[in-house]
Amino acid sequence: MKKQRFDVLAIGNAIVDIIAEADDDFLAQNGIIKGAMNLIDMERAEKLYAAMGPAIEASGGSAANTAAGVASLGGASAYFGKVNSDDLGRIYAHDIRAGGVEFSTTPLSGSPPTARSMIFVTPDGERSMNTYLGACVELGPEDIDADTVAASAITYFEGYLWDPPRAKEAIRLAAEIAHKHKRSFSMTLSDPFCVDRYRGEFLDLIRTKTVDLVFANEAEIKSLYETSSFDAAVAELRADCEAAVVTRSEKGCVVLAHEETHAVPAWPVERIVDTTGAGDQFAAGFLYGITNGRSPVEAARIGGFAAAKVIEQIGPRVRGSLKQMIADAGF
Repeated sequence: MKKQRFDVLAIGNAIVDIIAEADDDFLAQNGIIKGAMNLIDMERAEKLYAAMGPAIEASGGSAANTAAGVASLGGASAYFGKVNSDDLGRIYAHDIRAGGVEFSTTPLSGSPPTARSMIFVTPDGERSMNTYLGACVELGPEDIDADTVAASAITYFEGYLWDPPRAKEAIRLAAEIAHKHKRSFSMTLSDPFCVDRYRGEFLDLIRTKTVDLVFANEAEIKSLYETSSFDAAVAELRADCEAAVVTRSEKGCVVLAHEETHAVPAWPVERIVDTTGAGDQFAAGFLYGITNGRSPVEAARIGGFAAAKVIEQIGPRVRGSLKQMIADAGF
């Protein structure tokens, strides 16, 4: 087996997040579906950008946020994602590397430009994302560095990546390399609408053991199995995969591992400011934990803590050192 260099390799859509506060009336007036990720074209992206109030720009993308979270916790992480060689792409690359993440995907020259997502945060902390994928659609098998996959304990990808067609080939190649080197392969379902688009393909990835560990929230798992019953969805998930973690917001999470089921309570949140990145940071904490000798339950507690910290601020990544925060919290 190749020597391990990374705890986690994350693969996803490399997106610059543009985050602004908005009310429900603004969402309605602009035809924005609350609480979901909506794919848009460049014309729509420009229109929404012009309508936004003051905004924060930050390097994002679901899996990239997870990679950054692992690094903040003190883990070794790497990331594959496609940006353009334009100004936003250069900013993106600088930001993710500055956060301690190994990032060496070759940037795209020409068009399309680097992806961006207009994220509107309502007073209840809910986020509504409107994403122009741009250069992300060009991620392909040639961007999968076999040595990095082979040297990563777990490779993790976001379900959102199933939208760009060539990315599917890249993901399947990464899974093949990971399993060849006896490494684990993991995915997050990302969004109920994403599950609706690719239910059959996601189930196939799980049932064929292409994916070893599944992350989902309650809405996504119900969508996956087309049921209104959480318990029924969990029972089907248990039958389909070896390990999974299902988050339930303030109810905490359910961990399925080694034929056991564990309910882990949520970490208290002082004030809900912005739920952007909560699932990403939960995954970071859990993946960091299990790749650094923690039990699945302990890993879930770290994940819950990281999610709580990001919810208390604007933006998808925790400001400050998560490593220091979990030490101060007594983990």
